[in-house]
Amino acid sequence: MSTPVCTCAEQVRKLTQQVSVMRREIKNIRQQIDGSVRAHKKQMSSLQSTLTDCINHDSQFQSKSPSKCLSEVNQLEQGRIYTVPIGYVNSCFAVKNGTPRQPTICSSSRASLKIESSVFNNPDHSLVGLEQYSHIWIIFLFHKNGQLSYKAKVKPPRLNGQKVGVYSTRSPHRPNALGLTLAKLEKITGDTLHLSGVDVITGTPVLDIKPYIPDYDSPTTRTDDTSKTSSFTDLPMAEDMELDEETDILETTSKHFTELSPETSISCPASASGFSQSRSGCRGVTDVLAEVKDYLKHGNVFCEQTAEDKNTDAPECSLAGPTPISLSRLSFGHELYSTIAAWVRSPPISYLDVRFTVNAEKELNEFVPCNSTDSQRPKFQFLKGPDEAMAAIHGILSADPRSVYRRAHCQDRLFFFTLDTADITCWFGDGFAEVVRVKPVQDTGAGCGVAVSASVGNTGGVMEGGSVS
Repeated sequence: MSTPVCTCAEQVRKLTQQVSVMRREIKNIRQQIDGSVRAHKKQMSSLQSTLTDCINHDSQFQSKSPSKCLSEVNQLEQGRIYTVPIGYVNSCFAVKNGTPRQPTICSSSRASLKIESSVFNNPDHSLVGLEQYSHIWIIFLFHKNGQLSYKAKVKPPRLNGQKVGVYSTRSPHRPNALGLTLAKLEKITGDTLHLSGVDVITGTPVLDIKPYIPDYDSPTTRTDDTSKTSSFTDLPMAEDMELDEETDILETTSKHFTELSPETSISCPASASGFSQSRSGCRGVTDVLAEVKDYLKHGNVFCEQTAEDKNTDAPECSLAGPTPISLSRLSFGHELYSTIAAWVRSPPISYLDVRFTVNAEKELNEFVPCNSTDSQRPKFQFLKGPDEAMAAIHGILSADPRSVYRRAHCQDRLFFFTLDTADITCWFGDGFAEVVRVKPVQDTGAGCGVAVSASVGNTGGVMEGGSVS
């Protein structure tokens, strides 16, 4: 008879694995309970505040006391206001899944926003003058967060699981679920704004819109007083330079500008009226020369060394032998006046190559533009044709719209999302995404059902995009 093999070690190993799984589940349950408790407290506080205000409002209305206005002022001073959406977005993105996290990812996306008549008696009057601007800020509500809980640290998808503070990201899960996005204003018809380059979904409540003004909103225009008062004549002065070579550089630069042909030269009239008219044309050159002057004043142009040079025993730089200027080290425009986190431009994850199968490209070309009269073929509602749709798909997939959890833990590499009136099916490989099918949305329920089922795997990670509802 064969001796029985002891399986105690195997049983202990299995029990240890089960205990580990149970501990993880208990930890998840505790986190969910904590989130529910915070959401419950927030809702109860909001309900109590609402009931208190209603009681105060009724008593003031019955007594017709003049303290009503004073009470409203006090609430405003305390930061307690009740927001009312001025309109709701109608977008080419129906659900969260596949919606770009930032507006620049998909510049060909389109949407419309109609101002509600309940806000203004004449909604179109509120848009008078807005057609003079090319872009607008949109302040909206993340109405599809699914819960009111939030955490101090989040995991942006572009950081691939690393945690950072919620206020250093554009995560939609915030104490106040407000979003901000910049959209291009295509046109205005009556009380409706037609937008492009959007990253919000259909039904998003909009709280406010403001014109984008580069002179106020861009850091490149916020220079110091010396930069604002700089002119062509005072830039190459020797007393403002620390090195003779710097003076030669600025004189050469100024000489090149003065030797421009009449067609390309920039003239700055001496008169006040002429200067005000040509001020915008001269500002660009003046700002660039002012930035060069400020940079040269630091005395680092000829003394900068690479990492390899610093490890050698070469003597320090001197006036007799200046190191050649490294153009890659010069900073102009927004780089001179603003800084951002390094992971925004150099994330740990790379962009993906996007491919189309022959069949998917053929199916996409079957769609006709939104203004087409062909009723036999599938028709876009927002997009202007297959080329614009292909550009939008490229932008969405190249940025990898999957969450960190889905990338790391889901073996199913299929991905579904809806773009305008098309259901897109693709799959992800190593460093690429391939579109395998493009079908028209049969009905609203079917299209949303497919996208929602795919987005279940996306709940494990927090989106970085500040404009994804």
